[in-house]
Amino acid sequence: MIFAKRYHVIILILFLISCSGPKETEDKKTVFRYNEAGGITSLDPAYSRNLANIWACNMLYNGLVEADDSLRIRPAIARSWDISDDGKTYTFHLRQDVFFHDHPMFPEGQGRKVRAGDFVRSFSRIIDPQTASPGAWVFAQVKMPADSAFRAPDDSTFVIRLNEAFPPFLGILSMKYCSVIPWDIVEKAGKDFRSQPCGTGPFRFQYWKEGVKLVFRKNDLYFEYDTTGERLPYLDAVSVTFLMDKQAAFLEFVKGNLDFLSGLDPSYKDEILTPGGQLNPKYNKHCYLLKTPYLNNEYLGFLLDTTHDAGKSAFIKNVKFRKAINYGFDRKRMIRYLRNNIGTPGIYGIVPPGLPSFDTGAMKGYDYRPDSVRKLLREAGMEGKNPEITLSTTSDYLDLCRFIQHQLGEFGIITEISVNPPATNAQLVANSKVQFFRASWIADYPDAENYLSLFYSRNFSPSGPNYTHFTDPLFDRLYETARNTVDPELRYELYQTMNRIMMEKAPVVVLYYDEVLRFIHNDFIGIGANPINLLDLRRARKITD
Repeated sequence: MIFAKRYHVIILILFLISCSGPKETEDKKTVFRYNEAGGITSLDPAYSRNLANIWACNMLYNGLVEADDSLRIRPAIARSWDISDDGKTYTFHLRQDVFFHDHPMFPEGQGRKVRAGDFVRSFSRIIDPQTASPGAWVFAQVKMPADSAFRAPDDSTFVIRLNEAFPPFLGILSMKYCSVIPWDIVEKAGKDFRSQPCGTGPFRFQYWKEGVKLVFRKNDLYFEYDTTGERLPYLDAVSVTFLMDKQAAFLEFVKGNLDFLSGLDPSYKDEILTPGGQLNPKYNKHCYLLKTPYLNNEYLGFLLDTTHDAGKSAFIKNVKFRKAINYGFDRKRMIRYLRNNIGTPGIYGIVPPGLPSFDTGAMKGYDYRPDSVRKLLREAGMEGKNPEITLSTTSDYLDLCRFIQHQLGEFGIITEISVNPPATNAQLVANSKVQFFRASWIADYPDAENYLSLFYSRNFSPSGPNYTHFTDPLFDRLYETARNTVDPELRYELYQTMNRIMMEKAPVVVLYYDEVLRFIHNDFIGIGANPINLLDLRRARKITD
């Protein structure tokens, strides 16, 4: 039955390919179309928490700085900046050619020039409790109150003051939370700003029927130019649809009704990819594949909090048992057979490839070692006792969890799998209701501190991201030192030491480091890929025959 179903899907796809013809209207030649299966909840950058919202906000807004595809921080609205010797004061010098989009609430509907005071109001709004922005944490290091943290000595100078040096701060400022908005329009629009946005970005808002379609039009007055002097962006418009069924979206991509497909879904992965992770040759005439390391780390976590009762959790508190699980399954086989070789086996600790502090020579984690598993179980006094654990996950990762369940079973480790809806599973993990769980961490900003913060004892969930409740005095001291270390090489050495400590104590089982996958129709060029999986269409161009 499975073979027959897959056969009919393939026949349908081939039929759609043969029937899809060229675009019929002239307008479509400069429209870039993609689908957002998860939906978009807001076009206000204060609520750009998930990837869908971030992509949309990246079309509409700019900040002081941005990260390029190599994660280097480069100027955006700030043409340059100075950092004080003590690392606590950042002074940004703003461009004078940046204007907000035209908006009905502006006098005569025309946008105005961005001033430093707009950044003061924009950033103060993020930390205002009444805004309830999920991004308020990005300014945790700034000197309070807000009027001490953010100042505008003149219209072209913006100053931020921190309580203490924090080298990753520039990277944090590249997040969409830190976009500039016209505060006067926000005050007039109130909560309606989420659906009546106004920014400075390469595209401006045109139309949004929630759950159906979203359209952005080219910003003809955008401030950036290419190397030949042509104003960006090249596209006339961006159109977003909201098909919830990912296989249906894949079929629309095959028919030519979508120009872009992001990520990999089990419903079509074996159709579009070879077992080795390359584009299926039969699609070469229709699209191409971009791949790059993704700052998304997939892992299993153990809840180590000693306030929780014994039972099955008693095994989890034994570090040798946790190490046995780390050694007890073959990550390379898992990636090869379940993910078509997409991703890198997680054998180098919690810090993924793509970050400057990542070094395969400095860190060796856990690979598949059956003899080590048996030895550790014997030393832990668990040999022959068939220890039981329950692994909480979601349906999207059930195949991976079953693979691990089977391999651990060969060593007498009995793993029960509890499948929960995504929101339920996240709540259970955040509130310390499960002892063993699957989780992932996508970097908010390009610095290893982002991952190591998962194990800092002051970040215990639910108020912080330390879901394992791991604690180690030496790790904490190194973490606090690294946060204030301005020299990047010294900071990277501290990061690597923390990574080794954390892996030795084994509060997590790193599964794999993910990859960004982008399938793009051959008639589009200029769309790159980056480790934070940000969709940047400023230089996207449609080529015509």
